[in-house]
Amino acid sequence: MTFAGRTAFITGASRGIGEAIALKLASAGANVVVVGKSIQEDPRLGGTIHSVAQKVNEAGGKGLAVQCDIRDEEQVLQAVQQAVAIFGGIDILVNNASAISLTGTEQTETKRFDLIHDINVRGTFIVTRHCIPFLRKGTDPHILTLSPPIDLSPKWMGPCIGYTMSKYSMSMMTLGWAEEFRSAGIAANSLWPVTTIATAAVRNILGGDMLVQRSRKPSILADSAYYILSQPSRECTGNHFTDEQVMALQGITDLDSYAVTPGGPLQKDLYVN
Repeated sequence: MTFAGRTAFITGASRGIGEAIALKLASAGANVVVVGKSIQEDPRLGGTIHSVAQKVNEAGGKGLAVQCDIRDEEQVLQAVQQAVAIFGGIDILVNNASAISLTGTEQTETKRFDLIHDINVRGTFIVTRHCIPFLRKGTDPHILTLSPPIDLSPKWMGPCIGYTMSKYSMSMMTLGWAEEFRSAGIAANSLWPVTTIATAAVRNILGGDMLVQRSRKPSILADSAYYILSQPSRECTGNHFTDEQVMALQGITDLDSYAVTPGGPLQKDLYVN
């Protein structure tokens, strides 16, 4: 399927998973609004909205870099308006921006709790709310949110309740939006990796290079997102997909090419049994 002429608005797109999805859609001719805070490269993280927008252009799409902190509603409004002014509308929204804090209750400072909910829950809601009027007019419109299947097992709720609540809230919004906007033909789905993904967050926050070696590349999520976003929006909605499920739907079961270390052991991600 070609995405030529369709516009994707992707949050947290300056690196990692967001960048991978942006470049995958660009390779099919999409216009990509690269939304994020990074305009100067941090050596620990790599990438800026401008470097990704340039890569989008090189990959065959049209890139637009928009600096935006999704906690700030005025910035979100301006980002959406800029996207529409340049590209004429929004057909795809990818809610990728997220903050992580794998800490217990006593170790989670109030400001950290507020941060992860301001970004993961409030920010995702605000961005989606302001994109909806344009998605209603879009071509085969989709909302795709990077959030997990909801599993209320105590083993997931206990270790990092603040973060878990925020990610499950994102998944609950997927279910709500799928029903709320079903008659408008706007699809809403979530996508989550079965294994950890080799991103700056994994390297710098979760487990360093050792965990990166036990991870898969962001390309597995990019390819999964591409498949989901290629489906008719009225027929594919309300799902909490994992990347392995999406690969299986395409008849792909050998995923070794996505491993950072082909043939090596893989680390299961959170919320996946």
